[in-house]
Amino acid sequence: MKKFILILLLLPFFAEAQQNALIVEGSGSNIYINHSAAPKENFYSIGRLYNISPKDVAPFNKLTLENGLSIGQTIKVPLKPTNFTQTNNVAVDEIAVPVYHKVAASETLFQVSNKFGKVPAASLKKWNNLSSDDLNEGQNLIVGYLKVKKELSAFAQKGTKMPKEDVASVVVKEKVITKPKEIAKVEERKEKMKQEIAVERKAEPVIEKPAAKTVITEKITASSNDKEGFFKSGFNNTGKGESGTAGIFKSTSGWEDGKYYCLHNIAEQNSIVKITNPANGKFVYAKVLDVMPDLKQNNELTVRISSAAADALGADNSTNFNCKINY
Repeated sequence: MKKFILILLLLPFFAEAQQNALIVEGSGSNIYINHSAAPKENFYSIGRLYNISPKDVAPFNKLTLENGLSIGQTIKVPLKPTNFTQTNNVAVDEIAVPVYHKVAASETLFQVSNKFGKVPAASLKKWNNLSSDDLNEGQNLIVGYLKVKKELSAFAQKGTKMPKEDVASVVVKEKVITKPKEIAKVEERKEKMKQEIAVERKAEPVIEKPAAKTVITEKITASSNDKEGFFKSGFNNTGKGESGTAGIFKSTSGWEDGKYYCLHNIAEQNSIVKITNPANGKFVYAKVLDVMPDLKQNNELTVRISSAAADALGADNSTNFNCKINY
C-alpha cells in the first residue's frame, strides 16, 4: 500500500525525470533551468520536482499561481540557496543532482567561474574530472547541484554524492589556501573551537536556573521515537487549527532523529505544525514540506504525514486516520 502511494505521488514527474542533462541559463544570482510543461502539470508539481516554492516560480515567469500551463510551455525554474548548492550543504532528506552549463566558443574556465557566483575553478575541475583548464565548445560542464527531496522529486533518481572540496577551495580570511600544512592548522583551530563549545554546553546543566533545566529536559525527551519530535522548538502557535483526515507517505526520516514531515495546503512551507491523534492524545511536531499533490487520493485529506510521524502518533501506517492540526 505504501509503495503504491509513493508511486502515485511520483507519476506526474516521471516523464520529466527522463530528460537529458539539466542545463543552467542566466548568470550570477539570476540563474534558472528551463522546464517544458508536461500534461496536467502546474506550478505546484513543478515546485515539488525542483524543490522550490510555487510562489517563487510563478512571479519569476511574470505569471500568477492561478494561471494554467499549456503542454510544452517553457517555465523558468529559478535556482536559489533553497534548491541549489556549490558547497555540499545538502540536507539529510535531500540528494544532489548535477546541473550543467553548455560551454560557448572560446569560453574559459575563469569566465565560467565568474558567470556562476565565482565558484572556485578547483571545484569545477573536481566536479568534472578535468586535468587542465582547457574547455571544448558545446561541452556540458557541471557548475553546481540541484537539491531535491528524496521522497518528492523524480530527479532523485539522478542524484549523486558531491565530491569533497578540493584543497584549493578552502578559504580563510578571504585568501585561498593551497598548502596542506596550512589546511591542517585551519582544521586544528576548527576542532579546538568545537571542543570549547562542547565544554560550554556540558557546563550548562550546572547553572541553577530552572528555565535552563527545562529546556535541556525537553531536548532529551524530543529525541526519543515516541515523543513530540525534533521540530518542537520551532512551533509558533498562531491559534489557527482544523480537524480532518490524515494520510501517510513513506519516509526514511524521523525514525532515529525525530524529524517528522508533512504536506499541508494551508500552513506555510517550512513552518512547523502540531498534529494530534484524538484517539490516544499523542501529538508530534512536523515541518511542512509543501502542499499536497493535486491527486484524487488526496481530495478527502487534510494533511499527509511521514510514516515515522504516523508511527509516533500510534496510527496504523496502512490506513488514513482522524487528526487535529494546529499551526
